[in-house]
Amino acid sequence: MKRFVEGADRKQAVLLPEYLEDYVSDDNPVRVVDVFVNELDLRDLGFDGTAPAETGRPSYHPSVLLKIYIYGYLNRIQSSRRLKRETQRNIELMWLTGRLSPDFKTIADFRRNNGKAIRNVCSQFIVLCRNLDLFSKSIVAIDGSKFKAVNNRDRNFTSAKVKARLQQIDESIARYLSALETADRTQSDVAEAKTSRISDKISKLKQQMQDLKAMEQRLRESPDGQVSLTDPDSRSMATSGRGTGMVGYNVQTAVDDTHHLSVTHEVTNIGNDRGQLTNMAGQARAATGIEELTVVADRGYFKSEEVLQCHEAGITTFVPKPLTSGKNADGYFGKQDFIYIAKDDEYLCPAQQRLNWRFTNIEHGMTLHCYSSSACSTCAIRKQCTSGKQARRIKRWEHEAVVEAMQKRLDQKPDMMRIRRQTVEHPFGTLKFWMGAAHFLMKTREHVSTEMSLHVLAYNLRRVMAILGTGSMMQKMRA
Repeated sequence: MKRFVEGADRKQAVLLPEYLEDYVSDDNPVRVVDVFVNELDLRDLGFDGTAPAETGRPSYHPSVLLKIYIYGYLNRIQSSRRLKRETQRNIELMWLTGRLSPDFKTIADFRRNNGKAIRNVCSQFIVLCRNLDLFSKSIVAIDGSKFKAVNNRDRNFTSAKVKARLQQIDESIARYLSALETADRTQSDVAEAKTSRISDKISKLKQQMQDLKAMEQRLRESPDGQVSLTDPDSRSMATSGRGTGMVGYNVQTAVDDTHHLSVTHEVTNIGNDRGQLTNMAGQARAATGIEELTVVADRGYFKSEEVLQCHEAGITTFVPKPLTSGKNADGYFGKQDFIYIAKDDEYLCPAQQRLNWRFTNIEHGMTLHCYSSSACSTCAIRKQCTSGKQARRIKRWEHEAVVEAMQKRLDQKPDMMRIRRQTVEHPFGTLKFWMGAAHFLMKTREHVSTEMSLHVLAYNLRRVMAILGTGSMMQKMRA
C-alpha cells in the first residue's frame, strides 16, 4: 500500500509502552467528570458504601460507579450492560475507572439503590453553576414535555379502552359463532379442523373478556381512572398531535435565559401543566438564589390561583391567558370585549353601557363578583352579546387585577413568548435526541426521576464545558 498513511504492525513489540494517561488529552471531557466527582462529598450526598465493610469481599467505591454513569450519559450510553462492555474496550473509561470493570448487575444496582443521592448530585452541580455566577439574569422559562415510559399502550387501561375492547370482543365472538354454525353444516375433515380452531379462539376471547371485567374493577379503585401494568406510575397522556398520545411521564423543567442551563426539573405523571407554575417557579428561585425572579411559560400553565401565588411570593410571571369562553365559540362578544373601570367598579360593554355590580358568590373556591346592566333588553346589538332572555352577566374574580397586570406586561413585552420558545424547547429536543426512541429504561416514577437527573446533569455538564472550556472548568471546580 504505497503512498498511503500506514498503521503500526500489530505484532510489533514495544519496549516502553505508552501510559494510559497519554491516550487522554488535557482538554478531554472525561477529565471534567473525574474532577467533578472527586470534589463531591458522596457521604453527605447520601451514597451507600462510602465506608468500606470490615468483612467480606471488597466493594467498588461509589465514586467509580458514579463516574461510569456520568460518562455513559454524556456519551448516550444508558444501559448497564453496554456500560459494562465499554469499561473493557473504551480507553477513556479505562482511564476514568483505573481499568476497573464492574459487573452489569453491580452497575444497575448502584443506579437503582442510590436514586436520591444521584438526584442530589444533579442539584449540587446547579449549586456549582450558581457559585460560578452563571445565573446572572433573572429570567427563567418553564415548560413540560412528554417522555415515553417502559409501558406499551396496550398495557395501559382506561374505562374507555376497556369498554371499546369489550365491544370488539363481543363482535368477534358473534362473528366466530356464525362461522362455527356454517362449519357445522359442512360435514368434512376440513370443517372439523376449522371448528376446532374457532372453538379455541372463542375460548381465548371469553378469557380476555373475564380479564377485562376484572380490570374494570381495578379501574374503579384507581384514583385517576388509569392502570398501567408494566410501569404502574406511568400514565396515558395526550401529545401535541391531534388524536395522538403516549404512555409516559410529563417532565417539568426550568431553564435560565442566559446560558440555557436546566436549573431544576421534576418528573410528574399528570398529563397537563396547569398546576405546575408555582411549584416550578419556587424551585427555580431556590436553585438560582434570585429573589426577584421573572418566569415565562406558555398558556398551558395559566391558572388564576397559580398566578396569584407567584405574585404573593414576589415572582413576576408572563403567562398568556387562553381564550376558552363559550361565548367566543358561539360568536358572541367575549369577556375581553368588556372594559373594567376600576374607580367605579363597573364594566363598559361594546354598546358603551355600564354593567353594575349585582351580587357575589363562590364557585370552585373562588370569590366571584357578578355584573350586569338593565339596558340589555333594549340594546341594538343584543344578538351579538347573548341569546338568553336575561341580561348578559360578567363575572370577575376578586384578584382579577393580578391577572390583568400580567396581561398588561405581556402586551408591553410581546417578545417574551419568543424568548420562552428559544430558551426552553431546545433542551427538550436535545435530551430526546440523546435518549433515542426509548426514552426511559427504568420503571416507577422514583427511578425514572433518577434517570432524568442523569440526563439533565449530562446536558448541563456539556453546556458549562462549552461556556467555560474544560481547563477553566476543572480549575474552578478545584478552587
